[in-house]
Amino acid sequence: MNRTEPHSPAPAAEEAVIADVIGMLQEILDGYAFDATAVGMHTRLTVDLELESIDLVTLAGSLEARYGSSVNFAHFIADMELEEIIDLTVGQLVTHVMQCINAPQGQ
Repeated sequence: MNRTEPHSPAPAAEEAVIADVIGMLQEILDGYAFDATAVGMHTRLTVDLELESIDLVTLAGSLEARYGSSVNFAHFIADMELEEIIDLTVGQLVTHVMQCINAPQGQ
């Protein structure tokens, strides 16, 4: 089987998705002081972790590479106001990823 899309994972456990997201954030913030144990569901991506727009683009690419095109970060934030994007939390992102990867195929 020769596919360009990542393998569709089985329904994911929230803990696994949290660990994946934290790992992605750690890669993005490599070289900066980053304490993965201090990152939780209420950690804000831009306020607490100081991610910049280019970092969010990198995160979007990492999410798509890991989970496939159904986890479309740009689509996720498209209807948000700027303040909502600024206050976006790890928990909101994890919830989005979970909804996308656990949705029945074709939705």
